[in-house]
Amino acid sequence: MCCLFGLLDYNGVFSGREKSAILSVLSTECEARGVDATGIAYNISGKLSIFKRPLPAHKVYFTVPNSTRFIMGHTRMTTKGSEQLNYNNHPFLGIVPSCKFALAHNGVLYNDNKLRTSEALPQTKKKTDSFVAVQLIEKQNVLNFGSLKNMAEKIEGSFTLTVLDNQDNLYVIRGDNPFTLYHYPQYGFFLYASTSEILSNVLMKLGIQDWQNEHIMLSCGDILRIDKRGKMKRSAFDAFDLYDSLEFMEHIAYRKKPAAIHSIIDDGYVQELKSVASYCGYSPMDIDYLLSDGFSCSEIEDMLYMPNYVQCLDEEWMN
Repeated sequence: MCCLFGLLDYNGVFSGREKSAILSVLSTECEARGVDATGIAYNISGKLSIFKRPLPAHKVYFTVPNSTRFIMGHTRMTTKGSEQLNYNNHPFLGIVPSCKFALAHNGVLYNDNKLRTSEALPQTKKKTDSFVAVQLIEKQNVLNFGSLKNMAEKIEGSFTLTVLDNQDNLYVIRGDNPFTLYHYPQYGFFLYASTSEILSNVLMKLGIQDWQNEHIMLSCGDILRIDKRGKMKRSAFDAFDLYDSLEFMEHIAYRKKPAAIHSIIDDGYVQELKSVASYCGYSPMDIDYLLSDGFSCSEIEDMLYMPNYVQCLDEEWMN
């Protein structure tokens, strides 16, 4: 699992120093879902910049220029592609005739190697499964709703993606992984993170938990574009396979223990837990068993991130 995060300051309400401070808090909270690498993408006078390091967020120092309005970020938990080779880390650069763009992905893709063959995609030294999404967009020679729809319907696995172009258009491609977006129209900015829990913690630490905001709802299969003026436009892709997978898991969870349904509906990342389970020594069936035993998604996530977590639970039960 990884974490997407970002600040879209379309009214220029924050100085560069304030934006850097917000990003520091935001990215550090996102370490809950990944500490192997941290990266951001942003524009300076129409020129796209990507800054990333194989370090946890709290060890990364952000310097955002005053003129920068939109910043897209990512904290990584490595699955494919060593984080020590920085080109394997997010965000990734993409180029089409009309623009340059950066892409970040939360989840795991299973068919990246198959797609590189079937779509005749260029060879690359990047080993991260997520990069195939960049290549699929580049193959279409354009970044728009149509090319994002085409890409989202070809990749298989768990995903939610963000894409920022060099004209400060941010796209959110919402798959079956969690995503939380808050809009502050009174001030003129958006904040987002992969989970509502992370974003709530950020608001508390920034001291803006009482500021009035709008929760922008996105469902599996939605594509949202926010332009440099803060205007939103929506499209969609066919997410039938993702819906089918989620409905099947809900059916299994209901048969085993109704309480498990709430974790799936509220957080939407059981599929993500299963996607990364094998990298942490678990099987998808182990995730089902843990859910049926009453563990919440957050508790299972702790188990995946902290191998000694299960031992600690055993010791608590024994005492």
